[in-house]
Amino acid sequence: MKELEESLGPWVLKYRWLIIVLTLFLVFGAASGGRFLVFKADYRVFFSADNPQLQAFDNLEKTYSHNDNVLFVLSPKDGNVFTRETLKVIETLTEKSWQIPYSTRVDSISNFQHTYAEGDDLIVEDLVSDAGNLSNADLEKIKNIAINEPLLKQRLVSPKGHVTSVSALITLPNIDQTKEVPEVMNHARNLAEEIRVLAPNIDVRVSGMVPMNNAFAESAQGDMQTLVPISFAVMFIMLLFLLKSFSTTFGTILVIFLSIMTGMGLGGYIGFPLTGPSVSSMTIILTVAIANSVHVLTTLLHGMRMGKEKNNAIIETLRINLQPVFLASATTMIGFLTMNFSDVPPFQHLGNFVAMGVVASFILSVTFLPALVSVLPVRVKVQEEESEPAMVKLGDFVVSKQKPLMYGMGALILVLVMFVSKNELNDVFVHYFDETIEFRQDSDYVDKNLTGLYIVDYSLVSSEPGGISAPEYLNEVESFANWYRQQPETRHVNIYTEVIKRLNKNMHGDDKSWMKIPEERNLAAQYLLMYEMSLPYGLDLNNQINIDKSALRMTVSIKTMSSNEILSLEKRAAKWITDNAKHIKEANGSGPTVMFANIGQRNINSMLIGTTLAMVLISAILIIAFRSVKTGLVSMVPNLVPAAMGFGLWGIFVGEVGLGLSVVTTMTLGIVVDDTVHFLSKYLRAKREYGYTAENAVRYAFTHVGRALLTTSIVLVAGFMVLAQSHFALNSGMGLLTAIIITFALLADFFFLPPLLMKLEKK
Repeated sequence: MKELEESLGPWVLKYRWLIIVLTLFLVFGAASGGRFLVFKADYRVFFSADNPQLQAFDNLEKTYSHNDNVLFVLSPKDGNVFTRETLKVIETLTEKSWQIPYSTRVDSISNFQHTYAEGDDLIVEDLVSDAGNLSNADLEKIKNIAINEPLLKQRLVSPKGHVTSVSALITLPNIDQTKEVPEVMNHARNLAEEIRVLAPNIDVRVSGMVPMNNAFAESAQGDMQTLVPISFAVMFIMLLFLLKSFSTTFGTILVIFLSIMTGMGLGGYIGFPLTGPSVSSMTIILTVAIANSVHVLTTLLHGMRMGKEKNNAIIETLRINLQPVFLASATTMIGFLTMNFSDVPPFQHLGNFVAMGVVASFILSVTFLPALVSVLPVRVKVQEEESEPAMVKLGDFVVSKQKPLMYGMGALILVLVMFVSKNELNDVFVHYFDETIEFRQDSDYVDKNLTGLYIVDYSLVSSEPGGISAPEYLNEVESFANWYRQQPETRHVNIYTEVIKRLNKNMHGDDKSWMKIPEERNLAAQYLLMYEMSLPYGLDLNNQINIDKSALRMTVSIKTMSSNEILSLEKRAAKWITDNAKHIKEANGSGPTVMFANIGQRNINSMLIGTTLAMVLISAILIIAFRSVKTGLVSMVPNLVPAAMGFGLWGIFVGEVGLGLSVVTTMTLGIVVDDTVHFLSKYLRAKREYGYTAENAVRYAFTHVGRALLTTSIVLVAGFMVLAQSHFALNSGMGLLTAIIITFALLADFFFLPPLLMKLEKK
């Protein structure tokens, strides 16, 4: 390494133009992979192929049908759904919803298949027909049926009759979701606007799983279009202010831009998609890539202020910075690469994008940047005295107050660490989108006024083909559905038993006393066959009954709530099945709601492995690089403490750790090591090259790297605070907590590490 440190500067100056041209050629070659980057508009991208909840959900959808939908929610301003005008609009919207691309089923109160007896005949027909010519008596009759029908109330119409919905089931071919989901949403939005024009007295909102998929993609695209340009602007202004040199600022911005192009382009070649979390990799690369350039440039400018000629200053800068910049880049890369242990693919992609960008920024900062600066005009005012008086004073202060600083920082660390346990692993996946997002606004309205957006699906398997007609099985299913209806979290339960009970009543002259499960299996089977033969195309029971009629699908709509509450509800349901079901042979809750509820805990467990591996690798690298076991181990203290302090502060003010924060410890470990590496590098150089005492070595480190550490930390915090402004909670929470941890890292490296080093040196 030492030989390379000595020779790198002269080599860069000798081949400066070749380096500049070749770098641009290679970067643009890598960046061309950007044409393969696509946005994944699907919540499934958050789950790996071996995720058990995803596998269970896939099996359920293969057995029945897909449950992804577009939900149009209609709110008449007069507060009454059951008027001729509103029912006519519902009929129109129901008919037009069949024309939405990939629409395979449409459900509304107008086409609900109402059954009744007429003599010995079973009549099956739309609940609403030719709404414009209905009499007042007809309207009252329809209202009474709708708000009392278990399959409609709090699913397609509110109990008060003031809100209703039209649900279009969408079965995407999944050939190209970048086109399919926007195609569906464009049609749905145009249709909603058409209804608003047709009936200005009705408010129209759009929710459902397809709009949620689209919201993921639009949030990612929105962040890319707004946060990345804002980040560039903030960084440029801050660097210009801190470096006080346009040429060096321009060089740094160019390095950042080329690093992003390289990282994202290589990711495109590999096939990584852009998602809500992974699109933030551009902002993160932009932020972490600055550190290398700032360390190189602050040393260069310091040397020139001390009277060195520019080329000599470049040679000396690369000599003393190559090792710490390499170590900082290596540890940052390790931190992000260990995100591959995450159980959430978008976080894996984020880690890989950033790791490739960090490697690119290291190579660029020690080759391209000094080569570029050597040909650009750099004006620096020469100073006879030390150019960092603030750092001189800070170094003297830390040395003189080393004991109170160490104990004071130690006490602060202990206090904050005590509050880490106050954090609760919890998530509300609809709240991944803040209240400025249209999907969030519409979904909150649906949850408050109509039904639950959260869905838990069950496949209730009987013991044999045709077993769904067995009275003992149907009675157990009915009991399970009733148990769910009694839970405070439940909004609606959609289950076939309501159909068979109504058919039993119909076939007994609509006598309400027969509104119960048929007592004979053959009778139940005959009712089902007769009903299925009467249903119109597209409104069959294939979404509720499997092919050999051995299992039923039960769909439970629940209110918007946290992952812990969902898991608790699912656990209670599983206990009910264990304690009460003898004829239901299998019943496991599945669906996106259950998947998101489980993913946080799974990700925490997998990231613990990644964090442990990162700690081991980084410790080993620092021990070898510093040629000291003691120094390498001591360095881990200020590297681990900031994350504990950050989560402690989070526990005091927030108290919830969701999916986005579950990767922060691993991610920040590589970043916060940068400051420690650069401080220790200068501290050890002062001791080994110049024979300084521990106190004077601390002073040397402050004067030679303190300003760079302060500059990079300010820039890093600013960059992650820009990310914290995202409307996507996974990114905003991650950005805010990372900024907090980086701030604590600077405090630890300035006020805890130096006293600790001096204390150990005395021993």
